[in-house]
Amino acid sequence: MQSSKFLPNTLKNAVASALLLASTSAFSADTPSLQEQLDALKSENKLILERLEATADMIESGKPASTNSAQTQDSAHSHGNAETARSKTFGGHGSKGETTIGGYGELHYINTDSTNQINLHRFILFMGHEFSDKIRFWSELEIEHSQVTDGGNGEVSMEQAFLEFDVSKNNSIRAGILLVPVGMINETHEPPTFYGVERNNVEKYIIPTTWREGGVSLTGRFAGAFSYDLAMHSGLQISSADDYAVRGGRNNVSKAPMNDPAYTARIKWTGVAGVELGAAVQYQRDITQSTDTAAGSATLLETHAIWQTGPLALRALYASWDLSGNGPKSTGADEQSGWYVEPSYKLTRQWGLYARQSSWDNQVNSANDTERNQTDFGLSYWPHEDVVVKANYQLLDNAGTDDDGFMLGVGYQF
Repeated sequence: MQSSKFLPNTLKNAVASALLLASTSAFSADTPSLQEQLDALKSENKLILERLEATADMIESGKPASTNSAQTQDSAHSHGNAETARSKTFGGHGSKGETTIGGYGELHYINTDSTNQINLHRFILFMGHEFSDKIRFWSELEIEHSQVTDGGNGEVSMEQAFLEFDVSKNNSIRAGILLVPVGMINETHEPPTFYGVERNNVEKYIIPTTWREGGVSLTGRFAGAFSYDLAMHSGLQISSADDYAVRGGRNNVSKAPMNDPAYTARIKWTGVAGVELGAAVQYQRDITQSTDTAAGSATLLETHAIWQTGPLALRALYASWDLSGNGPKSTGADEQSGWYVEPSYKLTRQWGLYARQSSWDNQVNSANDTERNQTDFGLSYWPHEDVVVKANYQLLDNAGTDDDGFMLGVGYQF
């Protein structure tokens, strides 16, 4: 385009003349080389005019003004509830909107009584696209355990993939693969955001993180300090083959049955700086998807609290399942619950210490004591706010069998 469409020649000349006049008026009579300084000013004024022209071009095209075509921006990384990732933005394919890329990953070394291994546990690629101010798409593609081979440990899956539509200033509808809005780390679980090399076992076996389902949800804020989520989505499909353990019922939206969908509601309050109080409930009419007449409905209750003041922080969570039917009752799986308390302290901006006491019981065998108790303590080092190095030691009573040892890990997000 011709820059005169937005910056007429008279305006350009006026800007250049004003800059030149203001600059030359400051020179003293004893300036060593007046001509050299005038040449430098002309070059500088030319650069300013080029930037003004670039701004005019971007205004006409509807793009934000910038001197760098690959801008850095903060984008909702939903890791659901607006986990924020610094990402590069490019013109989107097939749309005039913006596409955001990001990701996270973590490498673990585990040395306990039962395990001695190193594992690239997760590698995640995030991609989002803003079609307009009111319609956007968020997704995460996950590779677990480094590779996928026949009979191997690896897995490739979609952790989330949903469209989000703003229906008002404070309310949105989501549709697609959603992270279930329960607990503290099911939605926000990037390595730099939590203590410990591995995710805590209560939110692994009872929640069960990372838990995603296909469906729709309504999410938003009200009364200033409150946020809510209401969701209808595919449900779990547990079986007697796994002694009705909840974690084994995840389908990860891979041709997941919808005979008995689940319903989830959550509310959170953040009315005081550094404080979050949350509670969630989920109901499913038949947690076996009508495949087992000895089992029936299931209800999950979860509540948590976060308190932080200066360098000191405290997290606490409780979650419990109530499963109906003679099948779960016969194996002791009719009640599956757990809790943990985690104090932490930031020694500096880069160093932090933590301890965690947790207990859970998913009762996968009624013939034995199935309660697990675990104590963890360790430290984290953030050389950058999005990069973390972790170390911790665990003392685990695994249903009567000790599994103690240490863990080392590195992780990142972007």
